[in-house]
Amino acid sequence: MAKNLTRAEEQIMQVIWKLHKAFLREIIDALPNPKPHSNTVATILKILTEKEFIGIEVFGRMHRYFPLISKEAYSKSSMKNFVKGYFDGSFSNAVSFMVKENNLSIEDLELLLKQLKKK
Repeated sequence: MAKNLTRAEEQIMQVIWKLHKAFLREIIDALPNPKPHSNTVATILKILTEKEFIGIEVFGRMHRYFPLISKEAYSKSSMKNFVKGYFDGSFSNAVSFMVKENNLSIEDLELLLKQLKKK
């Protein structure tokens, strides 16, 4: 999956992933205030359909949207692209950066290693 989402597209996808299936009104209701205009959300849904992130079920004049890509698959792809773009593809460089920036404590890192060893 080489396609990336803009911030606005990702915000809409987060709602669709959470709701699993949703009509336009349900998506807008689930968005934080200030709510975007329904035309804006409809345009983003059209783009997400074209990018093949969501599918549509038609009920008369109503459309219900559902994800074609799981949140996990997108997260995995995004993380790989992020590490590739900023850390030369090295996850150890990314973790080292987080430790240096105090975003990840040594205790957190040790706990993570224990969890990974269990798997």
